[in-house]
Amino acid sequence: MATGVQEGPVRRRVAVTGLGVVCPCGLDVPSTWAALLGGHSGVAPISSFDATGWPVRIAAEVKGFDPVARFGRLEARRMDRFSALARAAAEEAVADAGLDLPGPEPERVGVYLGTGIGGIGALVEGAQTFLQGGPRSLSPFFLPRVLANMAAAQVAIRHGARGPSLCVDTACAAGAHALGEAWRAIWNGDADVVLAGGSEAAVVPLAIAGFSAMKVLSRRNDDPARASRPFDAGRDGFVVGEGAAVLVLEGWDHAVRRDARILAELVGYALTCDAWHLTAPDPEGSGATRCMSLAIGSAHLEPEEIGYVNAHGTSTPANDVLETHAIRRVFGAHADRLAVSSTKSVTGHLLGAAGALEALATVLTLRDGMLPPTSTLELPDPECDLDYVPGHARRAEVRAALTNSFGFGGTNACLVLRRPEDRP
Repeated sequence: MATGVQEGPVRRRVAVTGLGVVCPCGLDVPSTWAALLGGHSGVAPISSFDATGWPVRIAAEVKGFDPVARFGRLEARRMDRFSALARAAAEEAVADAGLDLPGPEPERVGVYLGTGIGGIGALVEGAQTFLQGGPRSLSPFFLPRVLANMAAAQVAIRHGARGPSLCVDTACAAGAHALGEAWRAIWNGDADVVLAGGSEAAVVPLAIAGFSAMKVLSRRNDDPARASRPFDAGRDGFVVGEGAAVLVLEGWDHAVRRDARILAELVGYALTCDAWHLTAPDPEGSGATRCMSLAIGSAHLEPEEIGYVNAHGTSTPANDVLETHAIRRVFGAHADRLAVSSTKSVTGHLLGAAGALEALATVLTLRDGMLPPTSTLELPDPECDLDYVPGHARRAEVRAALTNSFGFGGTNACLVLRRPEDRP
C-alpha cells in the first residue's frame, strides 16, 4: 500500500537549518561539497582489512576519522564506528544551525537516524571474541555497540534531546525514511527540532563478503576511482561506502522566531513498497513511480516544477534502467528538460546513510545553484537516456528538487525540497 501524507490539523512547514557530514570524500560539509562538485572520488583499495585475493578489494571508506581522537578512548570504546560517525555529523549540523541544545524545551527536540546494518563491526568483533574466549570474554558494551538504535541514542545523549527518538532500519532507504518521518513529527506538531539522517559503517569483511556473494558489487579493482559508474553502459555493480549525514529539521515558525538561517524547505515525502523480491526491484518500477508521484503530490507541486532529481543511481544494471524508466513515467515530456545525477559516482553507496547524504547534497544544490555531476559517466547505457549531468558540475537555478532512495525488500522513499524564498 502506498503511503502519502494525509491532510491534518497542524501542517507546520519544515525548514532545514543545519547540515553535518562525515563521508568518503570529506570530513565536513565544505570539503564534501567541493569533492562532489569536482568529481573527486572517495573510492579506493580497502585499507581497514587485508582484502588480498578477494573478488572485491575496493570500498569508499572514510579517511582520517579517529573516534579516539575525536571523543576520547572511553567514549570511543562504547560506540561502534557507525555511532561515532553519526555523532560527528550531528555535532557539525547542530553547530551549523546555530543551536544551543538542549535549550529550554529538550522534550521538543528529537533524533531520527537511519541505518541499514547498524553495528556490524562490533558484532563481528564480539563474535570472534566469544568464539575464542567463551561467554565470560565479552565486554558489557558488546550489545549496546551492536544495536541499530545506538547511533540515535548517542546523538540524543550528547545533545540532551528528550523528544521523539527513532531508529529507522530500511536498508538503503533508511536515511531518507528517517528524514521523512522526522518531517512528519514536526509537521504534526510532535517536535520543534529533529536531528535527522543516517549512518553506516559496513566496510568489514563479513559485509563485503556477503554483498560480493550476491554479485551486486563492482569488481573494477584496478580502477577504483571509476568503479561506481551510475547510468554508464560499463557499470558492473555498486561500491560499498561508509559515513553519516545529519540535517537539522526545524518547525518554520521555530526557526523564524530564533532568526535562524534557513537553507531549504522540506516540502514533500512518500514511501511505498514494491512487494516483489527480497533484493531485486520490481522490473516495472511501479513502486518507484508511485513513490515519486506521491512525494511530489504531497508537496503540492506539479512534476514540471521539479528542476533536479538526485537519483538513487546505484551503478547496478537493474536499478539504473528501472529508475530511468520510472522518472520518464512520472515526468512525461518534462523528463527531457530535467537534470538528473547520482552523487554515488563520487561517494559510493553508503547504504542506510545514502539517502541522508543525498538529501544534504540536494539542499546544497538548491542553495548554490550548482548541479553535482555523475562524474564517471562516459558511455551512457542506451536505456538510460536522461540528462545525467555527465562528467562535470553545471550551474543551474533549481527551485525544487526530488531525491530518491530505494532499498532491499522493495522499500522506497522520496523527498521533495525547495528553495525557501520560492514559497510564500
